[in-house]
Amino acid sequence: MSTRLAIIADIHANVWALDAVLAHLKVREVDGIVNLGDSLYGPLKPHATYERLMKEDVLVTIQGNQDRLIYEASEGDLAAIPTLAYVIRDLGGEPIHWLSELPRTAVVEEDIFLCHGTPGSDTIYLLEDVMDGLPEVRSEGAIRELLQGVRSPVVLCGHTHIPRVVELSNGQLVVNPGSVGVPAYDDVDPVRYRMQNFSPHACYAILEKNDTGWNVSMERVAYNHQAAAEYARTRGRDDWAQGIATGRMG
Repeated sequence: MSTRLAIIADIHANVWALDAVLAHLKVREVDGIVNLGDSLYGPLKPHATYERLMKEDVLVTIQGNQDRLIYEASEGDLAAIPTLAYVIRDLGGEPIHWLSELPRTAVVEEDIFLCHGTPGSDTIYLLEDVMDGLPEVRSEGAIRELLQGVRSPVVLCGHTHIPRVVELSNGQLVVNPGSVGVPAYDDVDPVRYRMQNFSPHACYAILEKNDTGWNVSMERVAYNHQAAAEYARTRGRDDWAQGIATGRMG
């Protein structure tokens, strides 16, 4: 028996990219969709993204760290982070309540574990170490420590926006599908670093179980990324615009 799941993550309110990915995966005849979080935060179209997701029969959606930022926002946060204030105004109450009710982790098909960052944190990268300023794959020991005893044959994670598949020596498969909506970004915590895909394509993955094991197909989908980038510019976020338009920062 074959099971085919589409794995999406890190949409970040990019409804243009989401529309393209959903159209693409329908042609691929998947059995279901799982969403690894960070769906609605971004200087793009949060409410339109929420409405689009509500039209899909998604098996499971979990929270990401920036989903949590939305529903935990204080008055001080809103004053300090204009993009966050915009997202909350655009969303309204119902989508924010939906975010607050999402689980932090989940299990589907009995043997697939879902998390945004790691099983214990939505802000830590499971597969990448950025302490040298460039993302490098962690050692197996570091990955297994971050898994905190999760023994599921497949672990799905997001957060880094970098598509990656790592098979551990115990046979566990760790899959990051990359980002639907933001192919590049930079950060300064814990050090200054960049995450870059070097392409504006929307990313997702297809996970398939058959008689020989697990197959993973990393998908890259062309879409009208210039429209999304221009919209980010109108919101005063040239950094988001550059990452979306080019898959590069700087």
